[in-house]
Order: sequence, then C-alpha cells, then structure tokens
Amino acid sequence: MDALMKPIDHARCRELAHPDIANFAVSVFIVVGILVSYLPQHYKIIERRSSRGLSPLFVLLGTVSGTASIANILTLPESTTDMACCKEIGRFPCAAALLGIAQIGVQWTCFFFIMLLFLIFFPRAPIPGIDQDAEDVDSSKMPTWKEAVLVLAVSLAFFVFAFIGSVVFVYAMPSHVRAWANFLGLLATVLAAVQYIPQIITTWRLKEPGSLSVVMMCIQTPGSFVFAASLYARLGKGGWSAWGLFIFTGCLQGCLLAMSLTFLWRDRQERKRLEQEESDDSSERTPLLVTEDIS
Repeated sequence: MDALMKPIDHARCRELAHPDIANFAVSVFIVVGILVSYLPQHYKIIERRSSRGLSPLFVLLGTVSGTASIANILTLPESTTDMACCKEIGRFPCAAALLGIAQIGVQWTCFFFIMLLFLIFFPRAPIPGIDQDAEDVDSSKMPTWKEAVLVLAVSLAFFVFAFIGSVVFVYAMPSHVRAWANFLGLLATVLAAVQYIPQIITTWRLKEPGSLSVVMMCIQTPGSFVFAASLYARLGKGGWSAWGLFIFTGCLQGCLLAMSLTFLWRDRQERKRLEQEESDDSSERTPLLVTEDIS
C-alpha cells in the first residue's frame, strides 16, 4: 500500500487533521443510508424467493459500474493524497478523510450481493402464485439461466481487469493515473446510464416492478443527490468523474421509480374496483336470501 501512496501533501494533511464534525456526521449518515437503502431489495428477493423482474443486463451493468466506480475513487490523486495523510494524522481524522471511499465501497458491496441473490433465486420458469400474471408473460422473452451465469462471469472478469489495470498505472505509469481514473469514472457513468435502459424495458414489459424494490428506489433516488454533494465537498471539481455519476443515475432511477409507482397505483385501483364489484354483487344477493328465509 505504501507504494500506492503519492508523496505526502503536508498542507492537505494539516487540513484533514481537523475534520469538520458536521461533515463527518453527514458522511457517516450517508454510509449507513446506503447500506439501509439496499436492504429492502435484498429482503424482497429473498422473501419472494425469485429475482423475476430484475433484468440480467441491469444487474451486470450495475455490478461492473460499481467496480469501475470504486477503482476510480481509489486511484484518483485526491484520494491517494488523503490516504497518504493517514501516516501523519490521527485515526479519527484518517477515518473521516476516507469516508468518501467507504461510501462507494459499501455501495459496490451491496450491489454485488444483489448480483449473488439474482443468481441464487434466478427463476428457471415463471412461478404461478408468486409472480403476478406469470402466465401472461412470453417465456421466450424472459432471461435464461445461461444469461444469469454470464452476468457472474463478466462481472468477475471486469473486476480482474480493473484491479490489474489500476496496479499497472499506479506502479508503472503514475503520471497517467488521473487519466486512468477518469476513464474508469466515465466508464462507470456510461454503464450506469445504460444500466437503467434494460431494466426500464423489463419493468415496462412486465407491467409491474416484480422483485425490484420500490422502497429501495424511494430511498436511493433522493439519496443519490445527497451522495453526490458529499463527494463534491471532499473531491472538489477535480473529482467530477466520481460525483457526476450519482447525479446522472439519480435522474434515471427517478424515471424507473415513477414507472414502478404508476404500475403499483394501477394495480391498487384495479383491486379496489374488483373488491367494490364483489361487494355490490353481495349486496344484490342479500335481499333474495332474506326473502327465501322469510318464506
């Protein structure tokens, strides 16, 4: 790790030695919020015992984007400067300085777990009684098990690529580290953008969110903008490739959330209509039953 550190910037270290308590509290809140926001998605897949409704490309691109994002912030000169300062400042200031890295690390870990749950509970075929309107969905349009395995293979392959590439640039070509970090950031942004396209298509095709957690999106959509603001406060304009990702994905996730809420509202109204019809039918039959009892 020592070789990864760039020369210590003593001015920066003096600044980090006295962390702002309010900023630290907000950053910790964001880390906890990221973890909590993913729990509804984990729970929904496990509770339904099915990952139907999640697009394989959504899971793949999200995992690869997260890997690129964590590699991006680990190799950004601003981040390596902060890590180098941990040699000169106390444990608490060091922890405060590295919270930006922790935020992205927690997010990557949580999404990687979604990928594992996606594989574990991948539906080989529509499940009547669990998947709404399963019989109405063309099984030929649903993802296959081979596609699910491909998600894991490509995700692991990119992880190896990002790791080896980062080591090469940090150790062998340090003058090009920022270019590499910006490349990873741009890649993460592009993949995160493309990530929502197959999921939006899948949700639109199913006409329901399925195993996609609406609660997660309700937390994450506004949280993305708070997260971006926190990263901007730490990295400044030079870290645009890191915080810009979360502004962009927040907008796209908001679109998916609006679609999911629309389908849920439609289903709720339909249930109310059916319940009302059943109630009306019951009311119409009641007088007949009373007449029969009297006679």
